[in-house]
Amino acid sequence: MRIIFTSDTHGHVFPVNYATNKHENSGLFAIAAQMEGEKEKDGNTLVIDGGDSLQGTPLLAYYLSHMDEFELNPMAEGFNAMGLDYYTLGNHDFNFGYEAIRDFTNAMKATLICANVTDKRGDLGIKKHVIRTLEDGTRVGITGAVTGYVNVWEQEKNLTELEITDPVEALRTELSELEGKCDIKVCIYHGGFEEDLETGNLLSETDENQACKIIREMDFDIILTGHQHMAIEGVSISGTYGVQPPDKAMRYCVIDAEHIDGDEQKQMKGSTITSGGWSVVSWLIPVEEQYADYDKIQANNPGLKSMNDSLQVWLDEPIGCLENEIEPEQKLDAALHGSKVASLFNQVQLELTGADFSCTSLANDPLGLHKNITVRDILGIYQFANTEEVKEVTKAVIKEALERCAEYFTLDEKTGEVCISDVFLQPKVEHYNYDFYAGLEYEFDITRPVGDRVVVLKKLDGTELLDDVKYTLVTSNYRATGTGGYECIGNSKVIRSYTEEMPDLVIDYVKRNTPVGEIVNSRFKVRY
Repeated sequence: MRIIFTSDTHGHVFPVNYATNKHENSGLFAIAAQMEGEKEKDGNTLVIDGGDSLQGTPLLAYYLSHMDEFELNPMAEGFNAMGLDYYTLGNHDFNFGYEAIRDFTNAMKATLICANVTDKRGDLGIKKHVIRTLEDGTRVGITGAVTGYVNVWEQEKNLTELEITDPVEALRTELSELEGKCDIKVCIYHGGFEEDLETGNLLSETDENQACKIIREMDFDIILTGHQHMAIEGVSISGTYGVQPPDKAMRYCVIDAEHIDGDEQKQMKGSTITSGGWSVVSWLIPVEEQYADYDKIQANNPGLKSMNDSLQVWLDEPIGCLENEIEPEQKLDAALHGSKVASLFNQVQLELTGADFSCTSLANDPLGLHKNITVRDILGIYQFANTEEVKEVTKAVIKEALERCAEYFTLDEKTGEVCISDVFLQPKVEHYNYDFYAGLEYEFDITRPVGDRVVVLKKLDGTELLDDVKYTLVTSNYRATGTGGYECIGNSKVIRSYTEEMPDLVIDYVKRNTPVGEIVNSRFKVRY
């Protein structure tokens, strides 16, 4: 049997980068064309997706804010073109509330499998597991789950009609239902590996990623993982074979499995044999340029072409300008010397909330802004639908959070050069977990041990923060949960919450303050 698996496609339907308006080798329609061209699907093939579909590109942002104007859901159209059979939900699929999920699932031809999500209204058609008989008679048992950290990250208003339970226990229950009824057992898990796959070292104490736990405590033959955006072509652990494609629909997994009887298994030294007696091999397949034909794909999908045309007009709408262009800021340079983009975000948050301090992070890619700014530019530099929360914090909380930021740096023992710590690069690149602060004067000394690197911490006016005073800190709803190693913020009291999404606030700020000059709302230094 064969499985074709995508995950974390994050709104990439067409082979185009909307921020640059240039073609790229990615997208569901390009994968669909490639599958058809390579004749990769037959009666013994299943096409499966691991979630995080509804967030990540301006196309999806535009569609979700104009759903009533269109009859086609762009993500569903892409997956339907691929001939998707089964899928689960990812954590970002909950970002826009129940109605957005229902619109998506109702337009999908595939079956939604999510053992740990209960739909209180019953409109999503969620299955806890399925057993699919292939053309050759093979019975494939499939279940799936999403990381339980949805309950940590997601806004309460988006989960009123849904209940997310512990994924491990939900999968254990469904696995027992599959026992004896199928020939091969497959788990779709929107979560990743909590251990280093080479050393076995534990990567995190949280339950965000639990693939290794699932593998060791259950006997799935294949686990299809996601969430971490790691390129894992294939790994065998305790009789289970696992894969994970990177994000943005630039590569997909092809997994081939063949059942081997006992005598043959003994002769196949070094082969990957699952607990159920399946020999499994897999590949990560890049989207090839010949299939990523944007113009041809547009022509073949007239309804979506109309949507894209409307989107392009919206994206190119001028909203204001800067006094000076901001060149793309390289990650280490920005972390060492400050970011003009981050200063803009922090200023927007401070103006909205009146908080004492603000913190923000940046996406993984280097970001800048043209002098003349369009909607496209803002959505390119702030790609998430985050809202804002104000937390009550103390000097101790701020220092602890800044110590986590200071962990971003390490010194090369041979050259003495500053580098980015592997803590923020492995197993997943997490530049977005380095925060920039406003309203503060602060310094790191990275020659000191991790956890003791903050050597200056004052208000911007130079006065000392006091141990017994309560301050206010505005941050994104994502960081407000404490995720990314900022439990001290997560454990702090919520003072106020706002419903406005950050991209809209930045657009409004630029419109009102054009031309926007250089913003200086912090003093920051790294010693080494």
